Amino acid sequence: MSSPRRSAPPVGPPPPPPASGTSAPVGRFGALAGWAQRHRWTALVLWVAVVAAITLGSTLAGSAYRNDFTLPGTDSQTATDLFKQHGSDQAGDSIEIVFKDTAGVRGAEDRVEPMLAEVERMTGVADVRSPFADASAISEDGTIAYASVTLDGKTEEVPKEDVAEIIDVAQRTATDGLQVEVGGEAARNAEDQAAPTAELAGIVAALVILVLLFGSLLAAAVPLITALFAVGGAIGLIALASHFFTVADFTPPILMLVGLGVGVDYALLIFYRFRHELLAGAQPAEAGRKALDSAGRTVFFAGCTVIVALLGLVALGLGSLQGIALAVAITVLVTMAASLVLLPALLALFGDRIRRHVLGQRAKAATKGTTEGNRWRTMARAVQRRPIPTLLVGVVALLALSAPALGMRLGFADSGNDAKNTTSRHAYDLLAEGFGPGFNGPLIVLIKGDEQAGRTVQAQIATTDGVAATSPAMPSEDGALSTVFVYPTTSPQAAGTVDLVHHLRDDVAPPLEHTTGAEVLVGGATAASQDVSETLADRLPLFVAVVVGVSSLLLLLVFRSVWIPVKAAILNLLSISAALGVITLVFQHGWFGAQPGPVEAFIPALIFAIVFGLSMDYEVFLVSRIHEEWTRTKDPSQSVREGLAATGKVITAAAAIMMFVFGAFVLSSDRMLQQFGLGLAVAILLDAVVIRCLIVPAVMQLLGKWAWWLPAPLARKLPEVSVERPEHS
Repeated sequence: MSSPRRSAPPVGPPPPPPASGTSAPVGRFGALAGWAQRHRWTALVLWVAVVAAITLGSTLAGSAYRNDFTLPGTDSQTATDLFKQHGSDQAGDSIEIVFKDTAGVRGAEDRVEPMLAEVERMTGVADVRSPFADASAISEDGTIAYASVTLDGKTEEVPKEDVAEIIDVAQRTATDGLQVEVGGEAARNAEDQAAPTAELAGIVAALVILVLLFGSLLAAAVPLITALFAVGGAIGLIALASHFFTVADFTPPILMLVGLGVGVDYALLIFYRFRHELLAGAQPAEAGRKALDSAGRTVFFAGCTVIVALLGLVALGLGSLQGIALAVAITVLVTMAASLVLLPALLALFGDRIRRHVLGQRAKAATKGTTEGNRWRTMARAVQRRPIPTLLVGVVALLALSAPALGMRLGFADSGNDAKNTTSRHAYDLLAEGFGPGFNGPLIVLIKGDEQAGRTVQAQIATTDGVAATSPAMPSEDGALSTVFVYPTTSPQAAGTVDLVHHLRDDVAPPLEHTTGAEVLVGGATAASQDVSETLADRLPLFVAVVVGVSSLLLLLVFRSVWIPVKAAILNLLSISAALGVITLVFQHGWFGAQPGPVEAFIPALIFAIVFGLSMDYEVFLVSRIHEEWTRTKDPSQSVREGLAATGKVITAAAAIMMFVFGAFVLSSDRMLQQFGLGLAVAILLDAVVIRCLIVPAVMQLLGKWAWWLPAPLARKLPEVSVERPEHS
């Protein structure tokens, strides 16, 4: 029976094979699969050669990863620009060399001063302020002191090698009685990080799940090999792209995380359809073409949706985030290409062996009297008998998990989140011990005026609530600016520091500007981090609206239904908000032993872009199979049961793989990667289990035939967009 042109891609078990003498026309994706099958060795050698060439090129060229947190229009960025314009020594960020001697640090002055003089002459250093020239730089008990080293640029502009050399010179001064540590954001970045183990853990977890799903190491290896080839090519491409675009230095592990999860996911969906075609009696070559003409189209649509969502991050206007979006979009594009070209070649190479194994599994199942999908049909019937309670329980659970996200506070990790064996963490702890937690996140106040104005502002700020101490007002080279280091009474990540920045800008600065005639700006790394966080939070709603709108329009065109995209948008937002709620509980409130602190500012936007696109993958995969049954039977209840029976197993398996791959990054030492991995794992788990297997069947049962309703005037105006394979003639 032919389906209307507007039907969605059939991605579950195929309908019975056509009668003898009929043939299935081959679509574009099937034709692509046919080429890869006929030229299997050419396709494989081509992929190996391309990946090898990219890897060699990226190795020879190296990478140029760099962070860009500039935000024109903010106080912190204006302050930085003025610093540079007037040649101020405070134009750059600073690091602290911290000393501790239980016998008193003044006794070590003859060792410390020559070292500081050497540091001041080093590349990348603009100024050094000795603790022995400023009594406020020595703790009250005299055992802890710090020297402020001002760099000649922002942290992301100063080569890590220069900062690493400063750390080496400083720590050579240490003795048995004198502890020397180096802290600050630049010092954190310059320290060598431990080799990542999350990627290996994710690969092992994916292989185990695939073996359990297919019962064959060969069948399990095919999707995994496809994903690894894709990730290898993507990593090299991004390293090369970093020479032309701003790509953050924390991008590579994110690429590996997303590339591995998405690559296995896409390859698995196509491979599972290939397996069903074999069970229906198709030969391996024909099964490969049919799988690409159906599930391959689903993968193409889902991949394009992810890329559109990621490119939406460009609208947020932050350099490093734009680079991450571009890098992950390229990774998804490469994984999609591998699934559509490399995978068919592998299926052609191993197709006969896979076919024998699949038919053997079917024979064993027949002897036991079991039918694939029965458990999912049983669960679907249970949901259909009580759709309203199922829907309410699922939605209430997601809303409960989402509630903590309403109080989510965005920020950035600092040295206090580093491993306890790093010098940056030791310095952080020593400064907190000797001077209070605020010394780990000083604010830099710029006064654009004469020296008297600088002294007046410094004196007033020193008496402000929430300020532990201030440095003297330091003039710039041309005398047009003065800068004051302001040390809060609270840590950089604390809400009190956020309040202090707002208080200084909104309440303290305006009267001082009126009195002195000078311009007063609050900048520095801590204030800049706050500006980035607040800007992202302000722009996030627009980004969400654009991505949801574009994705919903695509679903409207594909399924020609009003309610399908509405349902998809609402449920996808619920799964994402629930994941953000879990992140808030764990990392902001300190559940399960995590150190309390703000959620990394990039996390909500990144998780939304990636999860929303991946959710569309499962949405299209499940709903298109339901739509296929609806087109064939016009029975809404049976359509839901058969759709879930056909796709439930593979959706759950694909989600389990992605959940373990993403969850493995909780093992990382990087706080941002921990949050990213946990958020993606929770979102995928909720989306695949609670939403696709419970809420969607309940909603579809309640909607009945209205699920496929489209107003006639709108139907006439909308263009025909089809992602289904050509039907039997």
